[in-house]
Amino acid sequence: MENNRHFVIDFDSTFTQVEALDVLGEISLEGHPEKEQRLQKLVDLTNQGMGGQLAFRDSLSQRLELLDANRKHLQPLIENLRQKVSVSFVRNEDFFKEYRDRIYIVSNGFKEFIVPIVQELGVKPENVFANTFEFDENGDVTGFDHDNVLSSNNGKVEQLKRLDLKGDVYVIGDGYTDYEIKAAGLANKFYAFTENVSRENILENADHITPSLDEFLYVNKMNKAISYPKNRIKVLLLENVHADAVDIMKKEGYNVSTISGALDEEELSEKIKDVSILGIRSKTQLTAKVLENANRLIAVGAFCIGTNQIDLEACLNKGVAVFNAPFSNTRSVVELAIGEIILLMRNLPDRIAEMHQGQWNKSAKGSYEIRGKKLGIVGYGNIGSQLSVVAEAIGFDVYYYDLVEKLALGNATKCSSLEELFKIVDVVTLHVDGRKENTNMIGDKQLSWLKEGSYFLNLARGQVVDVDALKKHIESGRIAGAGVDVFPKEPKTNQEEFQSVLRGLPNLILTPHIGGSTEEAQENIGNFVPGKIINYINTGGTTNSVNFPNLQLPTLENAHRLIHIHHNKPGIIAHINRILAANDINIVGQYLKTNETIGYVITDIDKEYDDHVIEELKAIQGTIKFRVLY
Repeated sequence: MENNRHFVIDFDSTFTQVEALDVLGEISLEGHPEKEQRLQKLVDLTNQGMGGQLAFRDSLSQRLELLDANRKHLQPLIENLRQKVSVSFVRNEDFFKEYRDRIYIVSNGFKEFIVPIVQELGVKPENVFANTFEFDENGDVTGFDHDNVLSSNNGKVEQLKRLDLKGDVYVIGDGYTDYEIKAAGLANKFYAFTENVSRENILENADHITPSLDEFLYVNKMNKAISYPKNRIKVLLLENVHADAVDIMKKEGYNVSTISGALDEEELSEKIKDVSILGIRSKTQLTAKVLENANRLIAVGAFCIGTNQIDLEACLNKGVAVFNAPFSNTRSVVELAIGEIILLMRNLPDRIAEMHQGQWNKSAKGSYEIRGKKLGIVGYGNIGSQLSVVAEAIGFDVYYYDLVEKLALGNATKCSSLEELFKIVDVVTLHVDGRKENTNMIGDKQLSWLKEGSYFLNLARGQVVDVDALKKHIESGRIAGAGVDVFPKEPKTNQEEFQSVLRGLPNLILTPHIGGSTEEAQENIGNFVPGKIINYINTGGTTNSVNFPNLQLPTLENAHRLIHIHHNKPGIIAHINRILAANDINIVGQYLKTNETIGYVITDIDKEYDDHVIEELKAIQGTIKFRVLY
């Protein structure tokens, strides 16, 4: 059966990510006064020809007239196209080598630039069927060979008739001319290739929509570079995750969906059923109940610093790795803290409000410089320590308290207790995490330790502060000003009304959980988290995972990688190795790391294996999740 299969592949927007004549136009029309208008016309004519709205020969003739191309433009075009070969084609170079005798490039493009590109992946030049340019004595392109069947309408159909391929014929392409081959009865199936472009009228006629070459190889049970097509990996991104993250995931080939707001437990339980990768920010709660429905979930990205909204233990027991962005918005939170402290100590929130009401209240009363004042930082982690450095640089004497022993930066002074810090400083700012033990860690008792006229900031977690107690001490004047960015209960979307007992209090800055919401921070997070997830999917590496044992792994070549996640109990790795030895499979490399809950073992093997080996590995008692990487 293998020897009876033939593969007919289009070039423009299939083998390459672009239409070659459009790129040629960019090159040949450089400096031309009508460049932009001609390029747009070129794109329109291409789409009309590929979509079947314009006779192909008419489309081709009109495009060449627009180009003003010369032979000298071809080499720059080829160099450009070398960088634009479709990603999944490059990834599956072995396919082109294995089936080189039965792969045909049938294109309405031109051999002059197609052959140099496709032969680099192993396609035979004699298996390339395409048009050829005609040149004048100056090397200018004057037209094309009209006797070439591929320059005519329905040319691909006629070319396939002449090839007279015996056996099963599969066509992979993105245009109407590719579909015509199947419509003429010359191919078994037409696969609409959508990795680079998607045309609705073509999709309607396809036997199968193929977002990548991986998908084509997968459905036809052929050798492939990866074990599972990336387009089948569904990604759900919530809460307006940065556009960079969406783009990165899409470019990786994943099937990406986005929802602007958070989802409640019931909504997420339904949405997560077929999701492999979930991306959330701080409002979405990923609970054990939700995870009961997440049978396809591989990884979770927290596009923020904190992960208290995620049941990490339930994820661990489910074999789901969680990644966050522990450093990406540190600077943004620090700058907000400094800005709010200055505003509060100058009593500016009230002065600003009065001005908007037409009141002119020029006075120095209750307005202070920060120089020489004492700043108390509760939580000396990434944010607290960087705040310490910046605050000292602008004149603060810095004190800090942390449950964990932390080295003081600059001239900061470590306090031995929360009470000691509260009684010394003029300003308290919280930068602790959202663990359960920190719930209401700051209440009436702690706030009573503050000096009269102190200032208080919570840019950490909403549940850390008893807001009723905070209100009491603001109203009494013990706290002269406060800044609160996080709340025990927050709206899920921007359309919901914010409710809090703190509304309307004097010299109080209320902000909608935007400590890390700067363009820079969200861009950093949007680039950092997808990178960690993609590395985990592609190599099994768990560097920076907040719940999995951390393993940094090399990219493997010419071998197979097996990932086994299991409950941490003795004998599992020995069982894995016994199964491999019994099937005469040699281990190239093996990596194991454990924590209290799970064991994470990566095994690289150097030969093909039967499906029953995989079933045996999956059946090992204590297995949580098993994955064949490649």
